[in-house]
Amino acid sequence: MKSAKWIRSPKNMDTAVVSFSKQIEIKAPVCHAVMRASAVGVYIVSINGKKVGDRVLAPGFTAYKSRVLYQTYDVTEMLGDLNDVVISVGSGWATGALGYTSKRNLFADHLRVALEIELTYTDGRTEIITADGDWDTYTHPVTFAEIYNGETIDKTLVPQLIGKAVVDDEEYPLVADDGAPVREHEILAPVEYIVTPKGERVIDFGQNMTGYVTLKIKGKRGERVVFDCAEVLDKDGNFYNENYRTAKNLMTYILSGEEDFFKPEFSFQGFRYIRIEEYPDMDMDLDGFRAVAVHTDMKRTGDFVCGDSKINQLYHNIIWGQKSNYLDVPTDCPQRDERLGWTGDAQVFCRTAAINYDVLAFFRKWLGDLRTDQGENGEIWGVCPEIEGMHKRKHSRISCGWGDVVTIAPWTLYELYGDKQILADNFEMMRKWVEYMHSAGDEEYLWLSGYHYGDWLAMDAGEDSYVGATANDLVATAFFAYSTELLVKAGKVLGKDMSYYEDMHSKIVAAFREYFMENGMPKDEFPMTEVLPEGAKHVDTTRKGMTQTALVLILHFGLCTEEERPALTQKLVELIKAFGGKMTTGFLGTPYILHALADNGRVDEAYKLLFAEENPSWLYSVNHGATTMWEHWNGIKEDGSFWSTAMNSFNHYAYGAVGDWLYGVVAGVKITEPAYAAVKLEPKPCERLGFVRCAIDTPQGKLESNWYYTGEHIRFEFSVPKTTTAQIVLPNGYTTAVSGGTYHFEIAK
Repeated sequence: MKSAKWIRSPKNMDTAVVSFSKQIEIKAPVCHAVMRASAVGVYIVSINGKKVGDRVLAPGFTAYKSRVLYQTYDVTEMLGDLNDVVISVGSGWATGALGYTSKRNLFADHLRVALEIELTYTDGRTEIITADGDWDTYTHPVTFAEIYNGETIDKTLVPQLIGKAVVDDEEYPLVADDGAPVREHEILAPVEYIVTPKGERVIDFGQNMTGYVTLKIKGKRGERVVFDCAEVLDKDGNFYNENYRTAKNLMTYILSGEEDFFKPEFSFQGFRYIRIEEYPDMDMDLDGFRAVAVHTDMKRTGDFVCGDSKINQLYHNIIWGQKSNYLDVPTDCPQRDERLGWTGDAQVFCRTAAINYDVLAFFRKWLGDLRTDQGENGEIWGVCPEIEGMHKRKHSRISCGWGDVVTIAPWTLYELYGDKQILADNFEMMRKWVEYMHSAGDEEYLWLSGYHYGDWLAMDAGEDSYVGATANDLVATAFFAYSTELLVKAGKVLGKDMSYYEDMHSKIVAAFREYFMENGMPKDEFPMTEVLPEGAKHVDTTRKGMTQTALVLILHFGLCTEEERPALTQKLVELIKAFGGKMTTGFLGTPYILHALADNGRVDEAYKLLFAEENPSWLYSVNHGATTMWEHWNGIKEDGSFWSTAMNSFNHYAYGAVGDWLYGVVAGVKITEPAYAAVKLEPKPCERLGFVRCAIDTPQGKLESNWYYTGEHIRFEFSVPKTTTAQIVLPNGYTTAVSGGTYHFEIAK
């Protein structure tokens, strides 16, 4: 912004929304006008009563002291001779309750706005009008608004003048928005009105989602509609939201007496159900309620459908999990008192996300946040934007598999989109992270220190453990090797001499094999170095090397020789069978387990896991009515009870990383040159699926890989963009190289 100043209210209005306004007179013909606006908080701006733009929750979530984004709008057609300009701001992420302890004012002690209008007159002159101390400050009909706790909208309230705005000299650097806007998307009508066994009035929208509920209603002045939110009902059919922890998600609409339309503009909720706590004394009009999905605006690029309804529901849940949690930053969940940009969740799901949607702009912005937040020594914290003071907490973690998002995400985005700039922008961050791991402990090529999240929520350390049984030292060193490998690849693309890091990678792999492996297998026991902080909770007491996740990481990260692969794969199959034919993996093992099996000749075992229906499995939640991905494999137990209240989101996308396997193995689309310039089409059909139709809008054009069973044969149909070369590999061993065009094949099943 060219001349904008930060202004704030002369009175701290706490959790209420505040408006700043001025009437602007334009005395000469204007040929072009742009508005630039931002806030420490979340803002909406209007000219002559009409909202500027269609963004939601602008300017988005950043570490405000490091950078605040501003948005630019063309307002040429909105301006007249006299213009009432109003910018309203709510607490948002800046001053509202945020983080584990739901503290307020983590980023600022006051709401602030910045606004300027640049006019270009027909005679060539330019003028910039800036919000300053001459603007008036008013109260607002939204008397309470917080991300976690909802909104109160009072249509009876007449805005009152508070006084003149105060020009603020606090340092909040303004940076042009480099991401994608958050907007409204799908609108859902209620599917059912429920009176629960407890007598609660509940509306079901049929889909777990992120957004808010709008309401059209006419009642008596001062009457109220009050409701809160839930994702699930309990086993008796009653409203259940204990998993929201302290987040109230409470909406209060106070009627004007005329026909009213209520829509939250300063908060969002995660929900499928709402419970009506108050409603006017009249018949409830369900048609007045609508649920509006809100997420970052992303173009849909991938589609997958097959002949198995449960796998289709799983894919549906993956899509809605992504939409629900890609809201300016990749959140862990949209409902409880968290909703933070968790780095681990983001990295495990990144590839699936980038096939489903065009997420390049989304990640460009968030990777900028990561660069801003990175510590001087290369540290990457568990969440980004990093919440002030969170890293000072006793139990905070700079964790393997979480910090590695800074190498995994840029490389993944380069592979899928071919954008070298994403590597150039983030290369130094990638390098600093690798150097941090290099110096993290006493051993130069092993990461044997730190307090990691590990294989989070794995099932092999006991059902009630938060951290899996796989030794964190093993996991950390495996990711150290993987991130170094990706750094080398990125550097070579950028034309850099990577010999130093190539040598480092070789030494990390050698050290890993010497310390963690013996006779081609992971050791089950070795010296443990992890020291838990005093008073640490939710950490299992088991640390092992022979686990499903350990084998998966060794296979997928190339920490073994080719000769060792068959035995390691067979051992993985044995451990799966020993657990009743199920996986025990958590956040770090699950994204790769099907790949580790299929890539090593055991696609049959991978399909068994895909189709498994007992806990833990992908279809367990499908069988329990899920419409999004769950955080914990058995968030709802077989007896209908809940796994936990503290860590039990029913809209948590991490395990949706299996979508990458559906595209890459079931449909068989593998990228061999960035941006799909060259691909291998090697589908692995399964008769239970019956058919697969897969389409991806790539940078080269639409790519399709379809197959279906017909009698005693399997028919394959491929459509390859003109600028893509493809190697087609069929299950019977037939191979051919093709370029743009449509191709059909048939083989015996």
